[in-house]
Amino acid sequence: MMMSYGLFVFCLKTLPYQKMTISKSWRYPKNERVRYRPALQYIGPNNDVVTLSGSVYTEITNGRVSLEVLERMALLGISWPLIEGDGVPLGFFVLENVERTHSELNRDGSPRKIDFTLRLIKTDIPNPFDSGNLKKVIDIIDIII
Repeated sequence: MMMSYGLFVFCLKTLPYQKMTISKSWRYPKNERVRYRPALQYIGPNNDVVTLSGSVYTEITNGRVSLEVLERMALLGISWPLIEGDGVPLGFFVLENVERTHSELNRDGSPRKIDFTLRLIKTDIPNPFDSGNLKKVIDIIDIII
């Protein structure tokens, strides 16, 4: 296992990514001042961004189905835990963007190679007692079944 995102497991059989980028930033708004440089005020961390990218070949793994599963998870609007393969939790993330490029097409137009990029944005830990979250959990069960 390379990483898990909620119920989805990244591994060689599903969607093996070849590159992972983690971007962290902090917020410093500026206050303009006369005859001085703008004053900066620290107001906290920004949302971390994790970008996963790679290529899959449909003859080896059906990454097309894995990308569809991730897109359905994103439609639920839930933040999921992101955990590295060695057990290090990165926090809760939402899937903001999926980009795919199909190439090396077969006669029927199906791709033999899919290049993909996933962009995940860190969120706060969701409140499990929020009534909206309960409906989302029921939606998840419907997708799985």
